[in-house]
Amino acid sequence: MSRMKMSEIRDLSVQELKRRLSDEEENLANLRFQLSTSQLESPIKVRTVRRDIARIKTLIRQKEGSATTAPAAIEVKKP
Repeated sequence: MSRMKMSEIRDLSVQELKRRLSDEEENLANLRFQLSTSQLESPIKVRTVRRDIARIKTLIRQKEGSATTAPAAIEVKKP
């Protein structure tokens, strides 16, 4: 998969982010296999994919967290 910019990733829905996450995790597994069999041209690709996975997971947590806490933040408690 090609590396996406953060602005492009932020525009995706949670469902699309989860699909992208599973694709990137599969890509990471393939890269690790290639690395262990000395078929990987650039080991830096593993680091790049790991960081992309972390970015996607962070955005998923942020979007899911904001969806669950938004109604509670609006609610005003009366004395």
